[in-house]
Amino acid sequence: MLAVGIVAEVFGPHGNGAPGFDFALCADRPGTVRTDAGVPLTVAHGLDRLATADLVIVLPGAGFRTPPGPEVLDALSAAHVRGALIAAHCVGTFTLAAAGLLDGRRATTHWRFADLLSRSYPSVSVEPEALYLDEGRIVTGAGAAAGTDLCLHLIRREHGAAVANHIARDMVLPSHRDGGQAQYLSAPVPEDGEDERLADVLAWAREHLHEALPVSELASRAVMSKRSFARRFSAATGTTPHAWLRDLRLSSAEELLETTDLPVEEIARRVGYGSAAVLRDQFVRRRGVPPRSYRRSFTRVPRPDRAPREPSARQRSSTDPQADLESL
Repeated sequence: MLAVGIVAEVFGPHGNGAPGFDFALCADRPGTVRTDAGVPLTVAHGLDRLATADLVIVLPGAGFRTPPGPEVLDALSAAHVRGALIAAHCVGTFTLAAAGLLDGRRATTHWRFADLLSRSYPSVSVEPEALYLDEGRIVTGAGAAAGTDLCLHLIRREHGAAVANHIARDMVLPSHRDGGQAQYLSAPVPEDGEDERLADVLAWAREHLHEALPVSELASRAVMSKRSFARRFSAATGTTPHAWLRDLRLSSAEELLETTDLPVEEIARRVGYGSAAVLRDQFVRRRGVPPRSYRRSFTRVPRPDRAPREPSARQRSSTDPQADLESL
């Protein structure tokens, strides 16, 4: 029931800041399905609905240890061959493995069942620490509430960070959680004064992203040594301070690229990079495309009639260094 609620909410209506989705639930046998919460759910569509879907998300179910019938596996394989994006989270990943869609690929599932997935399907490279893994047209996610991380990643990937952030805000959720399942494999970090100081430091860092923010300064603000801060940070977030800052800078740059027409040099300054060249290097390395290409794909800046713009970078002299910076 949780999985149904997650996908229905993420791909449901969220006002003018989000696209509309043609959302449907389907099953091998349409009709009434009883959920784990005991609530009956009416499923109106059969497997023929997969033949026209752009995105197919396989939800977890109690019978995951037994592969579904060949008609389900064939429908998933056909959707993948047709070019649909196929995703699954939690033990729904077992269905993709049974269909052969994960052979030779990385995949994740609920950490509790990662060993079982690995033993059952040795051709799958199981990574139990990940919240989600993107393998192109196959995406898998971790268990339970991590289905939200998977769905928001799909939104971010196909529609950009601004849309994902809008939906996350509407759901009162973080648009991206740092770290992975490793932080949940043992007992949670206890709530105490150190955690409160850490939360305050992270909030402060978000407000001062344009600054250098060395780990020594963050540790000092948390009233900890660098070593204690790094250890506490990793225990609480599942990642390092450096990786957390890098991801925060890049996600902030994404939203500015989508929602403003600021020059890339100014965006680089606002998110804490020394130059547009450094931002471009990080963007290509982590996102696979330069900032200008990303902006072209995901821009949401309105273009009403307005005063003539300054000449574009291509219209300026190729010897103008500012033109080179803005053309990145």
